[in-house]
Amino acid sequence: MNSTKAAATRANREGASRNLTSISPFFIVENLQASMSYYIERMGFQLDFQGPEEDPYYGRVSRDGIGIMLKAILPDVLPRPNRTRHEWARWDAHIYTLDPDTLFNEFKQRGVSFVKELSFIDDGLWGFEVTDADGYVLAFFQVRNRVGTTAEHRRLTCA
Repeated sequence: MNSTKAAATRANREGASRNLTSISPFFIVENLQASMSYYIERMGFQLDFQGPEEDPYYGRVSRDGIGIMLKAILPDVLPRPNRTRHEWARWDAHIYTLDPDTLFNEFKQRGVSFVKELSFIDDGLWGFEVTDADGYVLAFFQVRNRVGTTAEHRRLTCA
């Protein structure tokens, strides 16, 4: 099953009955404060919590129901994004968005680091890829048929 068909099947199942509402990947980070700041300042996330109070080493940031857990373990335990182990496994998190175009423009204004700008990032997936402060790659996308999007694509990429 290709990525377009899988995502469409998932979306249809969600409409029928919805029990699960979100997921929070857990990323090991080098510097908790720097990582949280990147998500908050560059990507518009909010701080949900950090702890323990006296010497925080883990926390959670979220936006629009999407959460990301961040944890600094030890100085010698560094982040390991998927692509550093397997070049073909380039994404650390997939985030379905209803409006990737608007989100892309917002992130661009905020100075987010893009791996891939707004385009078809995979077969039938319209969106973009960003990297966070620790090198994790997040794909923001929606399922979109390539037919009829050529003019829109040219307008967005030539602007």
